[in-house]
Amino acid sequence: MLKRVVYLAADRVKNHPIRFRTAFQRDRDRILHSKSFRRLKHKTQVFIAPLGDHYRTRLTHTLEVSQIARTIARALNLNEDLTEAIGLGHDLGHTPFGHEGENVLNQLSPMDSKHNEQSLRVVDLMEKDGRGLNLSWEVRDGIVNHSKSRAKVLGSEWGKVSTLEGEIVKLADLVAYVNHDSDDAIRAGIIKESDIPEAAVKVLGNSPSTRIDTMVCDIIDKSWPVSGLSPIKIIPAPASK
Repeated sequence: MLKRVVYLAADRVKNHPIRFRTAFQRDRDRILHSKSFRRLKHKTQVFIAPLGDHYRTRLTHTLEVSQIARTIARALNLNEDLTEAIGLGHDLGHTPFGHEGENVLNQLSPMDSKHNEQSLRVVDLMEKDGRGLNLSWEVRDGIVNHSKSRAKVLGSEWGKVSTLEGEIVKLADLVAYVNHDSDDAIRAGIIKESDIPEAAVKVLGNSPSTRIDTMVCDIIDKSWPVSGLSPIKIIPAPASK
């Protein structure tokens, strides 16, 4: 089923050129205005039925992933529009109640439910009464290949995305949920701030925002050497007289 969906690219409806938007900007906007994107606000992230308005939902998680990914893409001179489109669409097919919902669905159905594959089905086959969103191949590739399946980060089982922007979204997804899941757990009283290992706090920082900043800066710093390129040097403006 997945193979048939992935190669629907040949059947895409030809898009007409737009004066002020690139193809990836159009993809981003189509995702942003889709019904499946709006439905993310009703899907909880980790806590199945949290009491309160300040716990992450699948929608707020998606926005955090998109923001983190855009920051990395901009620093590495990659395509921000492509990165943002993949980030906004990566979880459109996720079940309610987080990964527990996916586990229950797998118990009820003989088919193996994977949210990344379902996300591709949503944008290809289910949106707009079966017509789909007609997204570009690069965005669809990033959506279906964003899942890490609990594999070791950057290990042999990490999976292959065809674009660097797709790789960025995979990392941004991890950065987002590692930090906001612990933040929500503290808010729920399941753990205390002091339960976070001292070694992690020493390296990453003592607040969610600091830890995200540390991880994002490290991803950017470590990405330039392997690219074989030199980062752009920012020349400070001359002091005013």
